[in-house]
Amino acid sequence: MKRIITHTLVLMIGSLILISCSDSFLEPEPQSFFAPENTYTNEAGFQAQLVTMRKTLADAEFTGGRGSALFIGQWDATEAGIGIWAMDKDHLNGSPSTYVGFFQQASMINDVYTYIKDANVVISRIDDIEWDDQQRRNEILAEALWHRSYWYNRLVHSYGDVPFVGNEIQEAKLDFQTHTREAILDKIQSDMEFAVQHLPEEAIPGAVSRGAGYHLLSKIYLANLEFQKAIDAASEVINGPYALMTERFGQDADDPKRNVIWDLHRPMNKNSSANTETILAIVDRYEAPVGARDDAGMFTMRTFHPDWWHSRHRDSEGNAGMIDAGPMYDTLGRGNPDIALTEFLQYRAWEEDGYTWEDTPDLRRADINWVDVHEMRYNNPESVNYGEQWTIEYTTGARGRVITSMYAMPFYKTYVPEESTDARPYGGNGDWYLFRLAETYLIRAEANYWLDNLQAAADDINKIRARAEAPLISAGDVTIDYIFDERVRELFAEGMQQNELARVSFTMAKLGRGGYDMESIHQDNWWYDRVISRNFYYPEHPESGTSISIGIPYPIGDQVEIVGGIHPHINPHNFLWPVADNMIESNTQGRVNQNPGYPGSENNEPPLETIEAETW
Repeated sequence: MKRIITHTLVLMIGSLILISCSDSFLEPEPQSFFAPENTYTNEAGFQAQLVTMRKTLADAEFTGGRGSALFIGQWDATEAGIGIWAMDKDHLNGSPSTYVGFFQQASMINDVYTYIKDANVVISRIDDIEWDDQQRRNEILAEALWHRSYWYNRLVHSYGDVPFVGNEIQEAKLDFQTHTREAILDKIQSDMEFAVQHLPEEAIPGAVSRGAGYHLLSKIYLANLEFQKAIDAASEVINGPYALMTERFGQDADDPKRNVIWDLHRPMNKNSSANTETILAIVDRYEAPVGARDDAGMFTMRTFHPDWWHSRHRDSEGNAGMIDAGPMYDTLGRGNPDIALTEFLQYRAWEEDGYTWEDTPDLRRADINWVDVHEMRYNNPESVNYGEQWTIEYTTGARGRVITSMYAMPFYKTYVPEESTDARPYGGNGDWYLFRLAETYLIRAEANYWLDNLQAAADDINKIRARAEAPLISAGDVTIDYIFDERVRELFAEGMQQNELARVSFTMAKLGRGGYDMESIHQDNWWYDRVISRNFYYPEHPESGTSISIGIPYPIGDQVEIVGGIHPHINPHNFLWPVADNMIESNTQGRVNQNPGYPGSENNEPPLETIEAETW
């Protein structure tokens, strides 16, 4: 391996570009016992790198802590939530800062290329040793291809066209070029078609199985408009060793007040052998040795719960009615929402078949699974109103800030108790779903929708709805918006929603559906129209009325600042995020493009449309 020894290192594209003050990078001697030359000398070395990639996946997506876990940003500017620290997307650009970088909307791209680098080391070096067992070789290669394909799928649906790096970079490189989203999708589709033939049928928790391979491949087929192939890949999972959980199981199974939806989302149940719905879930246990768990935990209660405990919640005498202490604080957590939840997620998504959120039979909105505003009680023992129902009448602060301080909480999803006795209740360590069979059904339903197989789509959606005891639907109910309404109901805080919305925006434009087209996708797209139709924080929201949760009129985005003088606002081009400026500027001998609508896009060059095939 060629090493760069220098006092000046500039990191670009996830440490793939290295700018050196000297020529010593040409020296071949490894500088560390842990250099690849010393590590990848046997199967154990490759297995160790797979373990690293699995832990990276968990840390990056879910357990990185406040503002770092990537799945948090996937619910900003969607039907379900708004990132209150990054509400006005007019401020969003390629220069990460405290404001725009909080949800990784510019800086994520740098990090992801480091994860791709780790996979490329395995892929590039797979035949550096003699393999006694070709099956083991192919399994290791297949999992590395899965990780690389997973991250490229995330990139192209966060940023669109990006550079494709398919080899281990061993020397300074300053001439990266942007590839088209389509070229990258074709490449990772081919890679995953190989991978699914070699991934193991069963895998230990946190590792990649064949089911996880077909699940990812079905997403890639959808993105490539290969709808029948998406159906076939999803069917491989659905017909495999998986089944929706329909009976009580695991932790709390003996609690008669709870239900199967509660059981499904208990962290300890997600990787349980009794759970036949799990395709791939991360492993994050408090009892694990130091270094094997993430000390930050999930942060779900910090991220998604309102700051109900804040001093702005006064009592009738103007004193603190809510405090950050006691059983209610330990249970609901120290919410301070990075993602404030919308009226749609809390209430309007459940208005179906004559039902409302209050009387729906849908277990996903059952009273026992949510903590609603009318259930909140003043918890300060020193308050004259201690134990009484909370009211907005005594609450102080700007209207917009108040509405992010009290709203209904999907407790069954977000409750991850802290096991450490000295930790603030932000949301502790816990396993978390990455791929779950319910999503596979929705993937197949969507593929059938695009092929106009509406009854087949309804049948798949009804599998999920029947488990939730929700009213079943007919073929005539199936639209792309209905499928995504169901994704919100079923997959909130799990699926990568921004990526899925961007993917469908491309599909609608490519197919010419809904009046959209590829020529104007950055000025007019499905993501924008869908989000403003359902997210009442934005001033473009078409309805007017009163917030069900606390009686505040809406829409509020054009009237009320929520944090730091910022008003909620989005633009159509925000369906893709800006590429980090430091990636573009450091690449002095090539061109990494910026997305249209963001500063710097005027310098774009035509992206590369092909990627060379690899041989293994």
